Amino acid sequence: MSRPGTLLIVDDTEFNRDALARRLVQKGFQVDTAADGEEALSRAATGRYDLVLLDVEMPGMSGLDVLKRLRDTRSHTELPVIMVTGRTESADIVDALTLGANDYVVKPIDFPVALARIQTHLSHKWAVADLHESEERYAVAVRGANDGLWDWNISTNEVYWSPRWKALLGFDDHEIGTHPDEWLQRVHHEDAPRVKETLSAYLASGSGHYESEHRILHRNGTFRWMRCRGAAVTDVTGRTTRLAGSLTDITDAKMADALTGLPNRLLFIDVLERALKRTERKREYVFALLVLGLDRFKVLNQSLGVLSTDQLLVSVARRLQAGLRGTDIVSRDSAGFTLARLGGDEFTVLLDDITDASDAIRVAERLRAALRTPFEVDGRQVYTSATIGITLSTTGYVEPEQLLQDAAIALHRAKAANTPFELFDPAMRERAMTRMQIETDLQNAIGKGELSVLYQPILSLGTRTIQGFEALARWNHPTRGMISPAEFIPIAEDIGIIHQLGRFILAESCTQMAAWQRTFGRVAPGVMCVNVAAGQLAHDFASDVEQILRDTGLEPSKLKLEITESAFIKDDGLAEATLARLQSIGVEWSIDDFGTGYSSLSYLHRLHANTVKIDRSFISRIGDNPKGSVMVRAIIVLALNLGMDVVAEGVETLDQVLELQKLGCDRAQGYYFSHPVEPAAADRLIASQPWREAARTAC
Repeated sequence: MSRPGTLLIVDDTEFNRDALARRLVQKGFQVDTAADGEEALSRAATGRYDLVLLDVEMPGMSGLDVLKRLRDTRSHTELPVIMVTGRTESADIVDALTLGANDYVVKPIDFPVALARIQTHLSHKWAVADLHESEERYAVAVRGANDGLWDWNISTNEVYWSPRWKALLGFDDHEIGTHPDEWLQRVHHEDAPRVKETLSAYLASGSGHYESEHRILHRNGTFRWMRCRGAAVTDVTGRTTRLAGSLTDITDAKMADALTGLPNRLLFIDVLERALKRTERKREYVFALLVLGLDRFKVLNQSLGVLSTDQLLVSVARRLQAGLRGTDIVSRDSAGFTLARLGGDEFTVLLDDITDASDAIRVAERLRAALRTPFEVDGRQVYTSATIGITLSTTGYVEPEQLLQDAAIALHRAKAANTPFELFDPAMRERAMTRMQIETDLQNAIGKGELSVLYQPILSLGTRTIQGFEALARWNHPTRGMISPAEFIPIAEDIGIIHQLGRFILAESCTQMAAWQRTFGRVAPGVMCVNVAAGQLAHDFASDVEQILRDTGLEPSKLKLEITESAFIKDDGLAEATLARLQSIGVEWSIDDFGTGYSSLSYLHRLHANTVKIDRSFISRIGDNPKGSVMVRAIIVLALNLGMDVVAEGVETLDQVLELQKLGCDRAQGYYFSHPVEPAAADRLIASQPWREAARTAC
């Protein structure tokens, strides 16, 4: 016995009661006795007995009468009754079984038989009780759970949907049939192929568990995200006969940004879809989409750290919500807003049912104003601002992604123009598409041989002979023609290929310079000047230079690197270490475009530049404005006093040449002498030195 049973023996003969009771107690049962029917009913009313052994023949109230009374309140599974009879007439036994007796034994009692029957009926009673308890527990759990349950009979192709399953989709119990299409036909069209494919694969295998997350159409016309889970039941052949499981609404978790609690991209896309559908039904309906990007977010992230930046983003979200709730500039009674976070520092706002672009612009100004007050982050005051891109539904959209893309283009344009916000116009999209195509083409330009290097001579103003060349990259685009480095170098830095591009230019230039050294000997140009972008310094640039010098056989002293002042502002420690290493092997360097950047004298003093190149913007003022020569003279005097060479860039007239000579400038380059030329043309210039006669005439 798995558990002790409590028995009640009812018999009017004391000897019979006591003898049977002693033997049952020895078998581990708890036993009470009753001498007549009244006492038996009184004891049974306490509910403490698991089984009754009831004598049929008793004076007064017979055993059959007692049985009938017991069955008025207790079923045959709740309280099994075994009748004890000395008579073997079938009529008495049939009467007892008809009244609800579970079994009978005959006097004199064969104890092993009686014991087996007692145990059998107790085991059945407890099994039924356990099942009932389990069913009750399951029913309570189902009522308390938020999941909808389903049971698919594959053989009949019918499905039981629980009331909760139906309620999750907005329906009452009687409004959903039993066909699987009640589920499958409501699955979002984008998710349906995946759901059916995975379901078919699972039904074919019948192993493990089925799980799918997909959108299902709700009665109110919206789609809800659901997680569907199930397990298969198979027959002896391994064929799936049933599939049962649960349905859980995960919309809130799926569509909420985990950090701020705002709607995330999925939910916002759904909101945009509904707004677009309204524009189809109501021609006068107009809405605006605003995309906000926090300014200097990368800097804030690096300085604050991830956890503090998250705190800032939460505070920004709350501030934006308050700013939107407090605004009164949208014009219609039904106007409203939806604020969402798409990720990172990017927030979006849908302004619903506005009049025109002026409403959106006023909201943009209101939101920017809301961010002006500093934020408290970890006991520190942190300032931030936002740039905003705006697009209107009147532009004519079909898909939500188009709206987001155009608003993002407007945001990018605003950041590039350093303006607080920009309203999208189709020309922006054309420019963005052109830029994207250029980025793609530039990625492949080196491999396709579209990049080349031209060379502009640098002359001594005293002898008018070539002292060196500056290498200038050109991109011969297959459809746009020749593209200048001023256009494609910044793109290369943005998309992260400046290292590969710069290495190509450096290798080409050093190879050409080594060839000139072999061809022209002592009259060969003295130095090759190669521009270096700030992004190149982050990729072990010194090792690249050393390797290229070894590969080409060029002497390090024949190479001069040209670096703008902005490269030092980004990471002056890295720039200083790189240049010091290269100078130690003989490579020289010059500060390019001097005077147009930060012009920090500490760079000239600390970094030991070999040359200062005066920017063309200063050279162009010589002769037109007396102050122009004053600035050029100051730069020349400063450089010469520090022991540096001076090169003037952008020289275009003879007057500029003569004035530079008076001011003591060493060297110059520009269109007056030569445009950048291909290597063959440069060969001819080196051989002919066509400006020497002008030098003798000037003398």
